[in-house]
Amino acid sequence: MICLKAISVIGAGTMGRGIAYTCAAHGFHVTVHDIEEKALKSCENYIEEQFQKAIEKGKISEFDAERAKNSIVYTTNIKQAAQSADLIIEAVLEIMDLKIRIFKELDQYTKPETILATNTSTMSPTEIAAQTNRPDKCIALHFFNPVPKMKLIEVICGLETSEETVEKCFAFGKAIGKECVKINEFPGFAVSRMNCLIGNEAMNMVMEGVGSVEDIDKAIKLGLNHPMGPLELADLVGLDTRLRNMEYLYQTLGEKYRPCPLLRKYVKAGWLGKKTGKGFYEYK
Repeated sequence: MICLKAISVIGAGTMGRGIAYTCAAHGFHVTVHDIEEKALKSCENYIEEQFQKAIEKGKISEFDAERAKNSIVYTTNIKQAAQSADLIIEAVLEIMDLKIRIFKELDQYTKPETILATNTSTMSPTEIAAQTNRPDKCIALHFFNPVPKMKLIEVICGLETSEETVEKCFAFGKAIGKECVKINEFPGFAVSRMNCLIGNEAMNMVMEGVGSVEDIDKAIKLGLNHPMGPLELADLVGLDTRLRNMEYLYQTLGEKYRPCPLLRKYVKAGWLGKKTGKGFYEYK
């Protein structure tokens, strides 16, 4: 079924680089685009490290790792990234205007049959698709961090997404070793709606003095059998990203998603989690 061979990833940040590595490791030709050379270099270094770890663990041979790395192109030219792709996965910040602008550009540069996917955790693929001339080929593919380890992709259909597009995305997910679930579009989809509620309530409990950060995380991990505590996870995602998600859900779904004041305070202070060295935890 799958006829997608060339994948382009728009955005070389945490999610983009994880998606790019995973696709390359499973035999796809990958192009990574970012507006900053520094971000592309950081992405290239990350991918090199991931392949080295995979070699050391016996998951891939040196020959296959080298071939996969050689199949990756890094560029700041979005037209170059778009023109030969079968599937483009946009992985930029959760800002609707930014995503729409990128989709409008991609719609101009890509082949008519190219699928345009947004890696959003909350936002409407219908609204994004409506700005293109191919809403039937637009979809949301919600990957999870860290992409190489997390097994799920939420496949979210817009109002006009075709069944053929859905089937191709499911086949693509299977080809990169992921399980896919089909979710009908609604703000936050399935995972983010639940995850944001749990994380926000954990932050409220810290603010109210119910328990320490460490004890609340430990309680959730051991009591609910979660692999990671909600505050640790928020730090990993980035508290600025979590705040943007919460604000979007608050606007669209109402009061129960009002962001915790402590989250707002941390973001104002520049405590964004693991990427800045400090959030609910401190990182060296």
